[in-house]
Amino acid sequence: MTQTNILRRLHLEQGQSPWIDNLRRDFLTSGQLQGLVDRGVRGLTSNPTIFQKAIQGSTEYDAQFEALARTGMAVEDIYWELVLDDIAGALSVFRPLYDSTRGCDGFVSVEVDPGLAADGGGTLAAARDLHQRIDAPNVMIKIPATREGLPAIRRMIAEGRNVNVTLIFSLERYGEVIEAYIAGLEDRVKGGRDDLSGINSVASFFISRVDSEVDDRLARVKDPSARELYGRAAIAQGHLAYGLFLERFSGARWQSLSEKGAKVQRPLWASTSTKNPTYPDTLYVDTLIGPDTVNTLPDATLEAFDDHGTVARTVDASLAEARTTWDRLAAVGIDMGEVATKLEADGVASFQKSFVDLLAALRVKLVGESAAG
Repeated sequence: MTQTNILRRLHLEQGQSPWIDNLRRDFLTSGQLQGLVDRGVRGLTSNPTIFQKAIQGSTEYDAQFEALARTGMAVEDIYWELVLDDIAGALSVFRPLYDSTRGCDGFVSVEVDPGLAADGGGTLAAARDLHQRIDAPNVMIKIPATREGLPAIRRMIAEGRNVNVTLIFSLERYGEVIEAYIAGLEDRVKGGRDDLSGINSVASFFISRVDSEVDDRLARVKDPSARELYGRAAIAQGHLAYGLFLERFSGARWQSLSEKGAKVQRPLWASTSTKNPTYPDTLYVDTLIGPDTVNTLPDATLEAFDDHGTVARTVDASLAEARTTWDRLAAVGIDMGEVATKLEADGVASFQKSFVDLLAALRVKLVGESAAG
């Protein structure tokens, strides 16, 4: 496979940071993760589904699991030991980049227990605990953008902790996420902390899942013009989100925080692999490029973009067209608020299932270890 300098150009020419949306033990033991950094990858995201695939699909964790099992440790505690060892390894790989960019890139994200998505207080406690256990300046704690999660996000920012706000599916919720970030910074200033330069956050919009849901609904619309909107909803929403980002991170309110060193909360495009095989494999990368953004790429999408992607500013090249698409979706009966509500519930449920299924598999494995012992 031909490797180019496209990933580096993406950042140097357009100000977008490519991150890798994957982590498993052999990324670290084989040096593969360092190789990705050398090619231009500038950060990493993980989630419960990624760890389920990694741990259940590899023997790389067996020795550590067996050693922890012999100590009598509970299954959920063993899970976190396995996960946090991988996170620690990734943090070490990305730390030089974090240092050389003065804290602008080189982040590794780890998610709180997804079972707490509807429990704001539990989410905050778990997020604090993870942040303190890991104790690295380049870690980002992932908190779902549920309504219950918003106060936890605000409080974490006020406490000076980096947050990756995940599972955003609507412009309305994105506006609330931005408000939680800005208000958290203001809370910190009110608490007597005038230097905001060490705080980082990203707001993770899930892209391809929007098109999958909207396309399915469009297929049931009788109006023939609905077919013209296939594959356009997610990109339009991303473009409108970027417009909102530019609007909210400007003006007097933001300027007062910027003067104290505050960094913008970068939009992060997640779920950027195309689920529809008829769509170009780099669709959700090529169309969402712009300054102060992140695109976190699954392995195959990263390789595809590095092979034949196009580096050009596109994220705000057609805001008028994005608004027109938005209006047309409403005109044919697509309720994007309803779409977002369903996708948020589905996204939380999917991560919860991965977490529960992996713990169940580890319990079975633990019983086997005990019997063998």
